[in-house]
Amino acid sequence: MRFHSFLIKYGEIGIKGKNRYMFEDALVRQIRYALRGVDGQFLVHKCHGRVYVDCEGEYDYEDTLESLKRVFGIVGICPVVRVKVAEIEQLRKDVVSYMEEMYPDRSLTFKVEARRANKRYPMNSMEINCELGEAVLDAFPEMKVDVHNPDVKLNVEIREEVYIYSEIIPGPGGMPVGTNGSAMLLLSGGIDSPVAGYMIAKRGVELEATYFHAPPYTSERAKEKVVDLARLVSAYAGPIKLHVVNFTDIQLYIYEKCPHEELTIIMRRYMMRIAEHFAKKDGCLGLITGESIGQVASQTMQSLAATNAVCTLPVYRPLIGFDKRDIVDISQEINTYETSIQPFEDCCTIFVAKHPVTKPSIERIEKSELNLSEKIDELVKTAIETAEVIRVEQNA
Repeated sequence: MRFHSFLIKYGEIGIKGKNRYMFEDALVRQIRYALRGVDGQFLVHKCHGRVYVDCEGEYDYEDTLESLKRVFGIVGICPVVRVKVAEIEQLRKDVVSYMEEMYPDRSLTFKVEARRANKRYPMNSMEINCELGEAVLDAFPEMKVDVHNPDVKLNVEIREEVYIYSEIIPGPGGMPVGTNGSAMLLLSGGIDSPVAGYMIAKRGVELEATYFHAPPYTSERAKEKVVDLARLVSAYAGPIKLHVVNFTDIQLYIYEKCPHEELTIIMRRYMMRIAEHFAKKDGCLGLITGESIGQVASQTMQSLAATNAVCTLPVYRPLIGFDKRDIVDISQEINTYETSIQPFEDCCTIFVAKHPVTKPSIERIEKSELNLSEKIDELVKTAIETAEVIRVEQNA
């Protein structure tokens, strides 16, 4: 048996009001994007409040399914067999054929749930349920009917064609990307920031990203690693515009002029300033970081307050209350973990103080930053003007 379609079930979109069509349209766009690199021809369309992926001719079933599992907004994927609308005798045969191929184990309970969207069909839903249930029992006497908690829920929808399906494969949930504005992700080569980007994208937010590169202290391979991470996240989030900022001169200047125990906080504040510049320029509505309270010295409550103080856009930290184990679990689930742990240093790890301040005073940090007044504005301007922009997308 080859499945001819996938019925796409969505969750939160269904409770939207008059603008529901906008969320459905965004979901259709994301499905089309996700299937671009898959072998086969696909027609993605809406019909009577449902979203379908019709597969024309030969296609890669496993690859199609994996791609659909990465589309935010989908809560269930139902592989569908389509047959022609026919008299009830033929429909009985089609359903028995489906059950025979799908369920070699006959010691199952089942329930038929028919839906007659095509009102020209001469029998109503209840009559179809009875006929098809009887056909299955006649063909497989070992099977039993259970209308409350069946092992198999056999769905039969009569439309322009008959759609038969019984399996619901879980999707990622969330909201379609592009329905909730855009935000700027501060992306490093670590485990946390790709997960943070994934989680915000899951709520329908489009992503841009900024990466701070520090040659020669960081290698070209470290940059490639971050591009690889952005590509893995883009499989869920759609295309990502990645800004690669040369941060070396700024770091060296801070290292020369500021107390070493404050290096990480002051560098972090300049990263936020630069990322916010790109965010505002491109109309992003916030910044995203992978910070979690207390994980490292720069992520204590006092350190986070000192970092936030330089931003006028909101800073979203979806991992703020997560344990490292929780974050690692998600990174493994979304396939970023193995790339994140590759041993290529990013700029944060190169200039770490031996004894970093854990409870910085904002007033003290601002006073230390006065030591930078001679050249810092010029260095920031140069870093912004020389930033490399890379468009990163899945299968590119």
